[in-house]
Amino acid sequence: MIFEPFSIKGLPFKNRIVRSSIGGKTAHWDGTITSAFKNFEKRFAENEVAAIISATIAVDEKRASPLQYPVLSHDRFIKPLAEAVKAVQQYDCRYIIQIGDVGGHTQTSLFNEAEDAKSASTLFDFFFGYKTLHRAMSQEEIEIAIEKFGEAARRVRETGADGLEVTASKGYLIHQFLNPAVNRRTDQYGGSVEKRFRFLEEVVRTVRQKVGDDFLFGIRLSAADYNYLPLNIRLPLRFPLRQWYFGNTLKENLYYAQKLKTLGVDYLHIDKGFGFINPKGNPGAFPLHEIKLYYNGNRHLSFKAWMRSVLVNTIPEFILSPLANIGWKDIPAISADEARRFRDEIGLPVIANGGFQDRRLIEETLQAGKADLIAMARPLLANVNLVRLFKQGAFLPPNPCTHCNRCPVRTANFPLGCYDPSRFASQEEMEAQILEWSAASDERLAYQENANSMAEQLADK
Repeated sequence: MIFEPFSIKGLPFKNRIVRSSIGGKTAHWDGTITSAFKNFEKRFAENEVAAIISATIAVDEKRASPLQYPVLSHDRFIKPLAEAVKAVQQYDCRYIIQIGDVGGHTQTSLFNEAEDAKSASTLFDFFFGYKTLHRAMSQEEIEIAIEKFGEAARRVRETGADGLEVTASKGYLIHQFLNPAVNRRTDQYGGSVEKRFRFLEEVVRTVRQKVGDDFLFGIRLSAADYNYLPLNIRLPLRFPLRQWYFGNTLKENLYYAQKLKTLGVDYLHIDKGFGFINPKGNPGAFPLHEIKLYYNGNRHLSFKAWMRSVLVNTIPEFILSPLANIGWKDIPAISADEARRFRDEIGLPVIANGGFQDRRLIEETLQAGKADLIAMARPLLANVNLVRLFKQGAFLPPNPCTHCNRCPVRTANFPLGCYDPSRFASQEEMEAQILEWSAASDERLAYQENANSMAEQLADK
């Protein structure tokens, strides 16, 4: 079934493989994408994925993080993004732009900024975000955030993209309002499951108004939060403790999904877990060395950031590694069974995300009716030609992704690429692969081609 076409709202997909969102330093300091962004996305389109879902593009320039990630908070960002969209579409590849707001989980900043603490409620979260305390947004700030989503959605349509996806997952701002352990509000945006949904509901209504009824509009939603993973300290405790410990379960998220269908959402993109990164959304190993690097690079931003850096560098690794790896395991098709529940009970097309790489497993998932499309990111970063290999009859690439989770953390500080040394014969080979992925601009490629041509001419002489 991988190579059977599929359509959502009349938009055809040539096969069932979607490149999921991958963030990276492919923009200028102000968030304007560079040709590195375009050429990065083109490589997947050239290798026959049916669609690309962009990195989560920030709707609020005050919480654009990490630096040099794309932003869509002003009309000046439309034109360069439109050029990238057009470059992808020429390969019969659909381009869906994902927008979001990191909220209190903002990862990095040039300086400590008050805006980076904004969340559903005031609380301490040790693992996510650099601010020592996340701060509850005011009614006015909530209204401004909703409007920013709407304006970013308008810009998405003006780029000529095939569709729009809003992330209500990954522990980002919308997810912070949905999650009962994080959302401790007592106003119309918190408390009951209905009130926690209100922020997302108003975002969806505003977005649909801005893009129109004929434009493809999906939501990335977590099937269940698993608040207890990754190992974290989130204070004060929330009662009942089951909400603090688990967050939303499948039951609550199916309720959210039914409401989203009623609001006119066209598809659901299902993953698992709360926060980025987390062991349910990024099945595999915990990238301890990369976390150390990340913490060390941001220790200046707050007391919490400093303390995290001190702890990970002080605690012996033979103690820290087993603790940090609690709950982290490479589980194939980790969200597939839950995705089936959404597909069967809600009746919307479903994209399943997490733990896919084996062609046999993808075929089984599709044939069993667990999902309509399969999204993956890390395996395609490791093997951009994976879909071509499937076409040739391969079940796995010769050098598969190990799901080590080094790349999601490394690329907050460094270029996009695979950072698992076990996949390469030497460090030089790994570095060459990273630089190839980030071979940034048309200008650089043209320069290299000219240099090679001149070298050949000199050699002939």
